[in-house]
Amino acid sequence: MRAREEVLAEKPPAATPPPEERGKARTPVRFTSNIVGPILFVRDLFCFAISIPMAAAAYDLLFDALLVPSVHLFAVTTMAACYILIRSSKHAYRRSLVNFLDDDGDSLFDAVISSLVASALVFQFGMVDTYSRGASVLYLLALVLSLSLTRPLLRLLLARLARKGLIGQRIAFYGSDPASLDSTLRLLNSLQLPHLRLVGVADDRPGPDMSTDLPFLGGFDELSTMARRGEIDQVLISVPHLPVQRIHDIVEQLSAVSVDVSVIPRQAIELAPDYRVNLLGMVPVLTLWQRPFRDMNQIVKRSEDLILGGLALLLVLPVLAIVALLVRLTSAGPVLFVQPRVGFNNEVIHVLKFRTMYADRTDLHAEQTTTKNDPRITPVGRVLRKLSIDELPQLLNVVRGDMSLVGPRPHATHMKVGDRFYQDAVRGYAARHRVKPGITGLAQVKGLRGEIRTVERAKRRVELDKEYIDRWSIWLDLWILLATVRAVFFDSDAY
Repeated sequence: MRAREEVLAEKPPAATPPPEERGKARTPVRFTSNIVGPILFVRDLFCFAISIPMAAAAYDLLFDALLVPSVHLFAVTTMAACYILIRSSKHAYRRSLVNFLDDDGDSLFDAVISSLVASALVFQFGMVDTYSRGASVLYLLALVLSLSLTRPLLRLLLARLARKGLIGQRIAFYGSDPASLDSTLRLLNSLQLPHLRLVGVADDRPGPDMSTDLPFLGGFDELSTMARRGEIDQVLISVPHLPVQRIHDIVEQLSAVSVDVSVIPRQAIELAPDYRVNLLGMVPVLTLWQRPFRDMNQIVKRSEDLILGGLALLLVLPVLAIVALLVRLTSAGPVLFVQPRVGFNNEVIHVLKFRTMYADRTDLHAEQTTTKNDPRITPVGRVLRKLSIDELPQLLNVVRGDMSLVGPRPHATHMKVGDRFYQDAVRGYAARHRVKPGITGLAQVKGLRGEIRTVERAKRRVELDKEYIDRWSIWLDLWILLATVRAVFFDSDAY
């Protein structure tokens, strides 16, 4: 082991072939998966350009009017600049084949936001009198259509380029340590990266144990020769806990050829896949836990709650008035039931509901699980709970910022699963409090609406809450809101 950790300064550097010999090597044209970002950028510019004649043709068919070219060219240019800035801020043009599909419709939403910004600037600069709203809507529709249609075409193009080897990464491992190689290979295989080609293992001081499925390539001389031939793109140092001096020596030995030399930190293998790689300045860090809603996401989420929640509150005001009257006339006690529940950042919030139980039998801390045909529930309350009408006052919680329309449901402070408190029964339960609780959520539309009676169902609900947090997008929220309507009428678990 001591011999394997010696620095390589004693070994003379690999001989560099003369220029005429190097000129014989033909390196094939091949791109890494990072080329996907520039391709996406060109695709977006193409969509903005092609949408101009599409919108103009549609406008000529629908309207008998002339457009002022300068005004609409200003609007299109402003919209394109705003769109590219928004996409760049989300690192959309740094995508690779690995995360190319992690868009979830964000580009379409960004196009709508850019259109609104462009229209606002047209109004701000006093050009609104010569600005056609119909043309702007047609252009936005053409842009959304072109972005949507080019996405599957782009996916096919990238897959074809990867199959032909024009996009790929040929990797050779340096270091024949079997344990570290095995863990590194398991990690890379689990990621299912289609563009990776694992060429083999190299080591100038191979150990006696070379039990690996990858072929042994040799030492530095062989690696350099393969790099000149274009047979490898990257050398990945796979030996853990190497001295810094030895890493520098390895880089120096390979510096005569055009090849990437990289190191996977040991923690990146041991903690995989529960982290994200971010940059803190120029320092790469493994982020183990990250706030779900930050920067633009928190603004979008709050705007969604205020706009949709406010509109919903106005629409259901007559229903709220009628239900309040029914509750007041059919049983003694207050109309609203205000219950302390656990909310964002594990803080207690006061959630509003229509009272559905007899006033002298309410359970403020939910210490007793509600059952079917529960005698504590009033006749009117039974209907309200079945249709989730008792939850409508929580729109006030949404507007004032305690809750969101969509998110993990808030649980009462003493809620139990069986004879155990929720946080004791389910590991990782507290992670659902990283976001504001919601009136409805992914778990509710996946068949876990109503009371939870078993630990297995409780675990599944928490898993779905975490999945929602990790996958959040405004389109997921809209889908959950629509799916909630179906769940209200066809779910038999609410009572």
